[in-house]
Amino acid sequence: MAAEIVNPRSDIDTDSDAGEFDPAFALHRGGKMAVQATVPIRDKDDLSLAYTPGVARVCTAIAEQPDLVNDYTWKSSVVAVVTDGTAVLGLGDIGPEASLPVMEGKAILFKQFGGVDAVPIALACTGVDEIIETVVRLAPSFGGINLEDISAPRCFEIERRLQEQLDIPVFHDDQHGTAVVTLAALRNAARLTGRELGELRGVISGAGAAGVAIAKFLLEAGLGDVAVADRRGIVSADRDDLTPVKRELAELTNRAGLTGSLESALAGADVFIGVSGGTVPEAAVASMAKDAFVFAMANPDPEVHPDVAHKYAAVVATGRSDFPNQINNVLAFPGIFAGALQVRASRITEGMKIAAADALAGVVGEDLAADYVIPSPFDPRVAPAVTAAVAAAARAEGVARR
Repeated sequence: MAAEIVNPRSDIDTDSDAGEFDPAFALHRGGKMAVQATVPIRDKDDLSLAYTPGVARVCTAIAEQPDLVNDYTWKSSVVAVVTDGTAVLGLGDIGPEASLPVMEGKAILFKQFGGVDAVPIALACTGVDEIIETVVRLAPSFGGINLEDISAPRCFEIERRLQEQLDIPVFHDDQHGTAVVTLAALRNAARLTGRELGELRGVISGAGAAGVAIAKFLLEAGLGDVAVADRRGIVSADRDDLTPVKRELAELTNRAGLTGSLESALAGADVFIGVSGGTVPEAAVASMAKDAFVFAMANPDPEVHPDVAHKYAAVVATGRSDFPNQINNVLAFPGIFAGALQVRASRITEGMKIAAADALAGVVGEDLAADYVIPSPFDPRVAPAVTAAVAAAARAEGVARR
């Protein structure tokens, strides 16, 4: 009989402060996922087809025609969820083993919301070259790579180089999933207040993976202007402390030429997007333009509490599930990958991401309201709408292979 597994650390208590058992530990015991066969093995005939000798005929066919791997294995319908554990949720660099509960969770979200099989892979390396080499070597087993919780600025180079080397989609969800859902909510907020994206000026708090990706993506989609702030203030071309990523960002953003603090940039701004944590003073929120939008997405503590934001803003969104308008990546990544895999896309393009955002915004339809600019992750229309839009965009952009 196997020994009972006990918690090796006495300072981790599976009971809550109230003395009740912690359901999070109960749910996670033994992990949250397992491999399940899709074909029966009931007798020797089944065994001879699923394994030897029948499997050899399939292997030989794939060796002769490599593209058959997509038809006769699970490759074309499975994603690797890859991390190095350096930027896990708000916990930071906690290492690969501690990241596994999150990666398992991501994998079951892929299945639950997009019908996509996913395998969590936590790597015991953090070097850019090591990660790239490892993922390239693993890639023959997968139809797509979802990079997860890899710290900036390494995540940008890792994603770029992997996509250059691989002919399957590589997608860093911390960047692009957040950007897609943000754009969808922003489109509907603008529609609600009778404005176009091109009329809006935004300010983003946070120049990490999400902040950089959101800024670039919103400009690609037609936002009038956006300035991004890091701990030292607005990312602007006159600063001499910028990393290469931020230097590029400075060239693309801040057309108004703003300098100084985040708070000063918010004066007259139409949109605030928070992906950094910290707290924005109420006076700065009050200085924003009439009918402004506040998307304060830090978890668990938004940069602007909704009670404060509602005093001044026409639309308020957060990253939390207990407030309306949750900006949640699960609205995007399952359908994006499902659409890409459906047509065996070689990559996920900007056009595919914009199509995903438009489809997501469209689910809201005529029910649009200040407390409903983005649908719930549990709305059954979400994943099919995003999947169909992404597949169609992949075909239109010439990256689909079926």
